[in-house]
Amino acid sequence: MRGRPRAIKPATENGAVQSLERAIAVLRVLANGDGLSLTEVARIAGLAPSTSYRMLSTLQQQGLAEFDDASQLWFVGVETFRIGSAFLRRRKLAERGRSIIQGLMMQTGETANIALAERDGVVFVTQAETHAPIRAFFRPGTRSSYHASGIGKAVLAHMSDARRAAVMAQITYEAYTPHTLVTAQALLADLANVRQSGHAVDDEERNLGMRCIAAPVFNELGEPIGGLSISGPTVRVDESFVAATAPLVIAAAQALTIAIGGVPAMRIGIE
Repeated sequence: MRGRPRAIKPATENGAVQSLERAIAVLRVLANGDGLSLTEVARIAGLAPSTSYRMLSTLQQQGLAEFDDASQLWFVGVETFRIGSAFLRRRKLAERGRSIIQGLMMQTGETANIALAERDGVVFVTQAETHAPIRAFFRPGTRSSYHASGIGKAVLAHMSDARRAAVMAQITYEAYTPHTLVTAQALLADLANVRQSGHAVDDEERNLGMRCIAAPVFNELGEPIGGLSISGPTVRVDESFVAATAPLVIAAAQALTIAIGGVPAMRIGIE
């Protein structure tokens, strides 16, 4: 299964999809307005007031619409900003980082990756693949858990204490390999090393025979929003390779941070 099943009914034959289309239509009306009454929303969207109200109520529950009691008007909700910002970050990271990871791949001879941090893990958005016969490969859109990912651990290590605690509380510590960190205590101990060194290592924690070196990328507020890494087979990415290459990964991540207007962590690799 890729983006959709091989056999799918047209959207008009599916009631659930029709409801989604109506909700999106209402959301677009709100986005183009500056506070609208229920009657105005229904008229512009071409829906019955009762239908419009159901759509608005559902959107309100998800934070996508807001209702002002004083004016009795509907507005687009703050959650739409978060969703839109995630798309912009993803596009910006991939576009600005392409030449950076291409250069890193040429420097190291291993596959270089960029991933974006989400609520439950990281999502790989682009990759510069090495031409070596045995290599790491992450298809764009591939997700990886925070506790079993080099970039995931790099991001976690540089979150605020409160944010890290909230994210870790949601982790299901699945053991992908015998090397996976499967307790919060083990993960926290590793994150302390990541903060001190400035880079994280996925030491066969997600896939046996593969090792990854990663560093975080920061936004304009100095918050980790994703990361950059190189991945390869353990026969090539050994301890000496990690020691020699980690500074290159850190430098590339800092270059990407600057390229997207971010602020590098002042204490990375110093604590």
